Amino acid sequence: QVQLVDSGGGLVQAGGSLRLSCAASGSGRSFSTYTMGWFRQAPGKEREFVAAISWTDGRIYATDSVKGRFTISRDNAKNTVYLQMNSLKPEDTAVYFCAASVKPGVPTRQYDYAYWGQGTQVTVSS
Repeated sequence: QVQLVDSGGGLVQAGGSLRLSCAASGSGRSFSTYTMGWFRQAPGKEREFVAAISWTDGRIYATDSVKGRFTISRDNAKNTVYLQMNSLKPEDTAVYFCAASVKPGVPTRQYDYAYWGQGTQVTVSS
């Protein structure tokens, strides 16, 4: 059993930066054994994979639209995963969700993730 609380969203102008955090708590398997990912969902759109980081070897993967701008990282000692977002664009506007998966590697499908945060709103204005 794990609970995820994501935070750090807000309103920012295009070109600005935000850092999202996701804190994990609960009992069961160690936080370090989960693959942690970030997804986002814009109004009227399906939930979209953003980035993930593997617990096994530290592999990361990010969707093409955010490569070079977003960086995912984790601090296992703090049971926290981060998403540093730079050079934000209006099209990045969405509710961002952190999620945890027991799948190996860096899964990108939402159904591979069993645990989800409540979501944090990111709004980027022109």
